[in-house]
Amino acid sequence: MLLTADLADVPVLVLGDPHEARRAHRRYAAAGADVRAVAEPALLSAADVAGAALAVVVGPAPGRWQDALRRTGARVPVVQEPAARAGGRVSLVGGGPGAEDLLTVRAVSALQDADVVFVDRLAPAGAVAAAAPGAEIVPVGKTPGHHPVPQSRIQELMVEHALAGRSVVRLKGGDPYVFGRGGEELAACAAHGIPVDVVPGITSAVSVPGAAGIPVTFREVSRMFTVASGHVPFSEAELTHFAGLGAAGGTLVVLMGVATLPHLVAGLVRSGADPATPLAVVERGFTDRQRSTVSTLARAVADTAAAGCGSPAVVVIGPVVRLATAERDAFLAEVTAHGC
Repeated sequence: MLLTADLADVPVLVLGDPHEARRAHRRYAAAGADVRAVAEPALLSAADVAGAALAVVVGPAPGRWQDALRRTGARVPVVQEPAARAGGRVSLVGGGPGAEDLLTVRAVSALQDADVVFVDRLAPAGAVAAAAPGAEIVPVGKTPGHHPVPQSRIQELMVEHALAGRSVVRLKGGDPYVFGRGGEELAACAAHGIPVDVVPGITSAVSVPGAAGIPVTFREVSRMFTVASGHVPFSEAELTHFAGLGAAGGTLVVLMGVATLPHLVAGLVRSGADPATPLAVVERGFTDRQRSTVSTLARAVADTAAAGCGSPAVVVIGPVVRLATAERDAFLAEVTAHGC
């Protein structure tokens, strides 16, 4: 449950085992409440309930707490919440393309259970404050060419916290398994016997082009798409493969590819791709600074340089890019004429 009310100085009872009730305790305290925690029904006293505006019963056997409240003569509203998940585990959570309202319900639930959250640069960090108030927040984001916290150290920290009995969330942009190094983190935890949950996220490879009006597939035009990481230049074999996919009508989506774009477009043309193939660079998807630069393989380097394109951005190459241009109606007329 997300708690957005201002409870400044409002007395709130949090009733239940301290470990199971830790999530509720943190959340109500973060909302400003005067939290009074009681671990066992037998320990509840009239002094505890005096002036209380709300009783939060955490975990099983709510009837025992109801009896204890009646015993003290309390007349207070009662809400019940599930116990916090046991610690000593890790959740690899996909945060989606950055917009907080694109977090999944399961992602929010994992954050609510978290004792510590390791946050990537492109993850929706604002959602952490709302869903996991009081949790320890550890920024471990990377920028191109600058990794202040190496991946090996991130994994060590995740393992250390989980082995200490904490509920750990690794919050990433996009999906944990789409260039998110989630597989490495899963292996690091598994080597220490730490249980891991994987919460999928909406990958920017599909969502950011979509936000710019570009579907990565389109019937009778592109029935396949390939997602590649462009943080290092592609090999000749990869470029030849990509050019072949394009010739077959596929869409190429490149993440982290602005810096290596000149190498990519030159290699595609060298490998036989049509220089007139449409290309789009969609920057800062799902923010108020989102913008698209639409070009072709032949003009992409000059056009993106003139526009000052930078990261984070998604590069889309293929005929579907025409749907985000003034050629949209002509494109639709063409594909309709062919029975689309």
